[in-house]
Amino acid sequence: MNKFFDNFYNFGGFGPAIEAIQPTDEQLQYYQGILPNNLLEYWKEYGFCGWGSGRLWMVNPKDYQDILTEWLRGTKFEKMQNDGIDSFHVIALDAFGEIYVWGKNSGNSISITSSYGMIFPTFDNEKYVSRGETRSLDLFFSIKTTSEIDLDDINDQPLFERAVEKLGPLENGEIYGFVPALALGGEPKLENLQKVKATEHLAFLADLGEKRVMADIVALSNQLPHNQ
Repeated sequence: MNKFFDNFYNFGGFGPAIEAIQPTDEQLQYYQGILPNNLLEYWKEYGFCGWGSGRLWMVNPKDYQDILTEWLRGTKFEKMQNDGIDSFHVIALDAFGEIYVWGKNSGNSISITSSYGMIFPTFDNEKYVSRGETRSLDLFFSIKTTSEIDLDDINDQPLFERAVEKLGPLENGEIYGFVPALALGGEPKLENLQKVKATEHLAFLADLGEKRVMADIVALSNQLPHNQ
């Protein structure tokens, strides 16, 4: 375990892994040269699994590729894929369906807040090239905090621990989802949360309406005078 993953596992409080499903040799081979080698090593050692008592899930990207296609449909990111500029893959989810997307040529460059239909780009190609994919992947994990990976309710109070207490811990392949969905007029309240199958719920949310691509705050920051 290198110092970055040790920071995630021990200092960050995400270890140990739970609900692990070991990848097959075919799954590992498929992503050789597509995703960082250290991510594949984490798959081999820990499996597709939950971290932080189920706050964060390391997933098989193939299970979510069609769902990601729907989320990116009609956006500039779909065009980037079609033009061969980049290819995007889901590498992780959080307990409430936040989708973490890895770009082969851009690293941790997109996150999707599925419950609100928001797509957040965070492209920084210069930094990604200087760090390399291995260091970039390590930093993706090491900077995570358990308090960050949560979702606030209508009163700005975190939901995760209360959801676990009320609904029970998540199993592999599950997330907590709002029913009715927020896009259909639901409210972000504990009583509206249910345990749902991640693939089905994320596909459902992707079909609900227009996605909002938010401002790329990294790109905007890089344009400020102090970064010139």
